[in-house]
Amino acid sequence: MVGAGRVGAVLGAALSAAGHDLVAASGVSGASTNRIARLLPAAVRLPVDQVPRDVDLVLLAVPDDALAALVRGLVEAGAIRRGQIVVHTSGAHGLEVLAPAAAGGAITLALHPAMTFAGHRRDLDRLAQGISFGVTAPPDQRPLATRLVADLGGSVEWIDEHHRPLYHAALAHGANHLVTLTNEALDRLRDAGVLHPERVLAPLLRAALENALAQGDDALTGPVARGDAGTIARHLDVLRRVAPDSVPAYLALARRTADRAIAGGRLRPLDAEPLLGVLARQKSTVEITP
Repeated sequence: MVGAGRVGAVLGAALSAAGHDLVAASGVSGASTNRIARLLPAAVRLPVDQVPRDVDLVLLAVPDDALAALVRGLVEAGAIRRGQIVVHTSGAHGLEVLAPAAAGGAITLALHPAMTFAGHRRDLDRLAQGISFGVTAPPDQRPLATRLVADLGGSVEWIDEHHRPLYHAALAHGANHLVTLTNEALDRLRDAGVLHPERVLAPLLRAALENALAQGDDALTGPVARGDAGTIARHLDVLRRVAPDSVPAYLALARRTADRAIAGGRLRPLDAEPLLGVLARQKSTVEITP
């Protein structure tokens, strides 16, 4: 295991529980060292270039932008050997980033778990419930990739190499931006004097997410779907006074929501005209405000 971050340490623990012999791990920070001790107690902590020696499978779990240099460094150090299985967990990258290892005869796979990780044992319970892995693999190595994902309790979604950036953009847009959006909403509820905003928001967000996953755009409710231009104008007015930094994001999402509502037949173009006019005028004001 190269990289005992939140993802690597948990996946290593899951593979160990599935019967794999996890013998070595790398970790420099105090948090990584702690995760190795808690989640990978059988692993010896070694320098990065020593972890891959004498093992059958090397799992690279490092930040996206560090992966290419790591692979090149391991290959140049002679740490990767022919026939060794080299797997990375990056969602943004496919097999191209592993090309130096493949050129040396290694078997390469890209296995990205579509889940957020905290780096704790409770992540193992979430894995055990079954998640999807975005997998890119050579055709002759798909059975191996499927087995590894099965050992992790997951299911495979095959992602073509050229679709990896789009796949990852979709996940980041949906999950990471959801965290930002949720916290923006919590902050505005606090601004409105709500003492327990999480209690107010939790059932609403859970229902919205479940309905969206089950019904798509038909799950849309609220003032944009109704074409309530006056309500949206009042929203924007108060946001300008209380939280001006929130206005551009609100405008962008309201316009995208209106576009989808119109395309899906939830909002008639005629009814949308006043709403679109409000959004256009407000957007112009934002763009010229110093």
